[in-house]
Formats: sequence, C-alpha cells, structure tokens
Amino acid sequence: MNIDKDSVVRFHYTLKDDSGELLDSADESSPMTYLHGHGSLMPGLESALVGKTTGDQVEVKLSAAEAFGEREENAEQRVPLKHLGGARAWKPGMTAVVHTQQGQRQVTVLKVGHTMATVDTNHPLAGKALNFNVEIVEVRPASAEELSHGHAHGPGGHHH
Repeated sequence: MNIDKDSVVRFHYTLKDDSGELLDSADESSPMTYLHGHGSLMPGLESALVGKTTGDQVEVKLSAAEAFGEREENAEQRVPLKHLGGARAWKPGMTAVVHTQQGQRQVTVLKVGHTMATVDTNHPLAGKALNFNVEIVEVRPASAEELSHGHAHGPGGHHH
C-alpha cells in the first residue's frame, strides 16, 4: 500500500540541522505513527512521503520557512510560572510547554522570577533548515475510529 490520504504510517527518522547536529530521532524501539493527510506532520515532510511504501527510505530537506518558520525578533512574553509545563524548577535556556488557544507550544525560558518567567515564543528550532532521514516501517488503511478522531491510534500514535 502506498502512502495517501487516510493512511496510517509508522516510520523511523533522524532529524539533523545543516551542520549535521542530531536534533531528534525515532528509532526501532519508538517509531512515530501518524494519520496521513490530517495535518499531523509538517506539510513539506508529509508531501515528501506521498506515494512511498513500507521499506522506502526518504531524505527530506526543509527550509526554515517550511519547518518551524523564521525566527521572529522581539517574540518575548511574560508567563506565570504555573503555566509552564515540563519541569518543577526553571532556568534560562530550558524548553517549556505552554498551552495556548492554538494548542501546545514549545517556548524557551529567558528569565525566571518568583512568579513569572519571560519566554521566547519562537519554537526552539525556528530559523533552522531541517534534514530528515525517514524509513517507512508500515503503511495501512486507517480505521473508522482513527478517521473519526483525526489521528492514528496504537504504538507511536495516540492512546485514549
């Protein structure tokens, strides 16, 4: 089966920046799973996987604009410490998760006070071109439940 809209895809990947630094990976023990055509992946990565099948290996280079966008200057915001998720004690340079009206967002802590933190709202990888090496592990049709929920279920996907 080839990857197309409403396919559930499991894959391993490595993600590197242009200098070759490893930024992230999903290996044999933890493949990523997603529902194709439902906005679960960066559009450039998702479009590069269309038509691929189990066993295919794909190299995808995304510009900063195609990945997490260009860095925005002056993208600082003060946030109550209780709204930062991911750690108990915060220090500058740490990455936190905040919940916004658009969903979860990763931010970088710049300054920490007693009750508030100043964060950089740019995604930590904003402004970077990204290089993916992807190996497709499995492609299958989505179940009716996955389609109604809008995401893949099971290992590497969503669990209810």
